[in-house]
Formats: sequence, C-alpha cells, structure tokens
Amino acid sequence: MSGAPASVGSTVPRPGPLRRWRLRLVALMAVVGPGLLAGLSDDDPAGITTYSVLGTDYGYQLLWVLALSTLALIIFHGLAVRVGVVTGQGLLGLVRDRYGPRVGSMTLVLLLIANLGTTCAELAGVAAGLELFGVSRYIAVPVAAAGVSLLVLKGAFHRVEHVLIALAAVFVCYVVAGVVADPDWGAAAHGLVTVSMPVDRDAAVIVCATVGTTLAPWGLSFIQSYAVDKKLTVDDLPSERIDVVVGSILTGVIGFFVVVTCAATLHPVGASISDASDAADALRPLVGKEAPVLFGAGLIGAAVLAAAILPLSTAYSVCEFMGREGALDDGFSGAPLFYSTYITIMGTAAALVLLPGVSLVPVLVLTQVLNLVLVLPLMVILYRLGRDPGVMGTYRVSERTRAVYLAAIVLVGLCVTALAVLLLPGR
Repeated sequence: MSGAPASVGSTVPRPGPLRRWRLRLVALMAVVGPGLLAGLSDDDPAGITTYSVLGTDYGYQLLWVLALSTLALIIFHGLAVRVGVVTGQGLLGLVRDRYGPRVGSMTLVLLLIANLGTTCAELAGVAAGLELFGVSRYIAVPVAAAGVSLLVLKGAFHRVEHVLIALAAVFVCYVVAGVVADPDWGAAAHGLVTVSMPVDRDAAVIVCATVGTTLAPWGLSFIQSYAVDKKLTVDDLPSERIDVVVGSILTGVIGFFVVVTCAATLHPVGASISDASDAADALRPLVGKEAPVLFGAGLIGAAVLAAAILPLSTAYSVCEFMGREGALDDGFSGAPLFYSTYITIMGTAAALVLLPGVSLVPVLVLTQVLNLVLVLPLMVILYRLGRDPGVMGTYRVSERTRAVYLAAIVLVGLCVTALAVLLLPGR
C-alpha cells in the first residue's frame, strides 16, 4: 500500500565515529577509579624510596624488574577487579565463604601484617619528609598519627583528600627531572629488556622490594573492595580493564623516571641513599636548591594520604571477615570493632617507627620486601578464586590465559626463593 510508513524495515542509523568515541569515554569515566587509585597509590614514600635506591645503587641495570612488576600489577589488579565485580564480594569475605574460616583467618593475618608494615612505611615517610624541614620524628610521627586518625575517624578526610593528592603529585617532577638530567636512554632501554643482576644479598633485597612495592598485598584487597563499592557490573568490565591498565602503566612510568633520574645523577658519583635528603638531591637538576622543599612536601602529602587509607582498608577487611558492619558514619559506639582496628593499626605502626635506632630508609625498603613475601599466597588464593567455576561461572580464568597468571606467580615465587637462599647464614 502506498500509504505505508517509509521507515518500516529500515535500520536505526549508527552513531558516527566521533559520537561513538564520546560514548566510550563517558562509559569509561563512569567506572574509572579502582585501577587508577590502586595503581597510583604505589607511588607512596615507600615506592619512591625503593625506586630511588634501585637507580642510585644499580643505575639502569635493574629496570627490567620494574617492567615485569608493572606487567604483574596489570594482570593481578585486573583479576581482582573481575573477581569483585562478578561475585559482588571483597576478598576477605569471599575467601571465608569459599574456603572456610581457617583459610579466611590466615588470609586476614597476612593482610594485617602487610598493612601494618606498610602503615609503618607511610609514617616513616612522614618522618623523613618533615626531617627535611628540621622537625624531629618524635614530634612528627605522633602528631601525624593523631592528626590523620582524627581526620579520618571524624569523617572529614574527603575534605582534604584532593589537597594531599596535589602534594603527592610533586613526584611528577621526576618525569621532567628524568629528561633534564640527560640520562643514557640507550642504557635505560637496555636495562628494561635485558635480565641481569649482581648475585648478592643487597641486589636481592632491592629487587624483592621493587616487586613488593609495585604489587602490594593491600592493593589486591583494596581494588577488589573498591570495585564492589562502586557497584560495577560485568558490563563495566571492558572499561574497567582500561582503568586498571592506565593506573598500572602510570605507576610504572613514574617509577621508571625515578630510577632513571637517580641513575643519571646519583649513581655516577657513587652516592647512596640513607635519608630523604639524599633522595631529594636527585631533583636538583630540575629545581636546584629548592629540591628538598619540593621532595619533602610531596613525601609528606603522599605519606599522609596513604597513612590514612591503609588502616582504613584494614578496618574494613576485619569487619568484612567478622561479618560486622563498619563505616565512618557509625561512630565508635555503633562500630567499635571498626574504630578499634583503625586506632590499633595506627598506634602500633607509630610505636614501631619511633623505636630507638630505627633508620627510616631501611624501614621504607624492608617493609616492601615483607610485602613481596606476603603477596605470594594472596596471589595464589586470588588465582584459585579466578579459576573456580563455582565462583566465577563463565567469567573464570580461561585455559588460554592461565599461563599468564601462573607466570606472574612464578616470578614472585622465584624472587622470594632467591632472597631466602641469599639470606642463609654463611652466604
């Protein structure tokens, strides 16, 4: 019939390339956060100090360790997000439900030890940063611990979070400093792709610290819980993979330029890093005599931000495992376990950092070695969850990709084994 609508049988016009790009960008911005924050959080004082020691002591030689660590970060942060999105559970609750309270308790203990060690590192970072301004650690650490606790537990943390992130962003100066310092880019490229290292204890320690600070235990738990909290769905997974990859690569890029800057400025003169002022010297090619001020401000900002988050994530993990509610708005009477856990972690970390004779740089580095040892069983647990069809259904780790996860686990296992062998008495 001639009166039939012309649109019958026609198809809806597809959006143009520019509109499709905008739609993808909107979808990405809706889910961005877990990967970016969990990745960039590795550029805390412990991470920056570890990368600084790596470049100062070994030049460009061990850059391949950072490259492999960044790949492992992409792989396992992506897996943690996928497990969280598919199951709708954080790591601790999922482990308890799937493997029982015994394995759940062991996992919780691993996270508590790792988070306590990293909180020590963050408070050590506060102390190291304020020592650049002439403030004693015996003043800086108690004041910072009390101030951060009040800030978080009173629910005002979000008001200053952006200021602290801005202070921590001074570490982007390393990207510029790496160019200004005129490094040997050929040697840097060679170090990224050539596996070689001295066979001694010091090299083993810094290699393990580099892997441990990049792929931290608390990051696996945090990113999974954060993905659950954002109520992401399986439809968001493609965009969330981009979030994870971008956050991880940015972490690796900043770490790369920290290593390159120190390799170009401090390594050739045989310098060593024993305190924060030594690490700040690497920025002198960029900012001259103001380097200690900039480095100290960034160190303090990054440390305070991380020191606030680490005990907070620990408190959430404990409450999740115990099946109790816990939130900042509940008050101590409404969530005594949550608040008690936070205060205990912060107080214990402050006391450990203030022990007489404690050197801050070794604390920052050795806690990352501890991270490496503790992250290995968590990686195995997360991999098993990802392979379990009863947990993941059709989103389980496939036979085709399982080798990638196993390779990352083997890498970490080899690092732990090498460290154990080289630390044996008589070697």
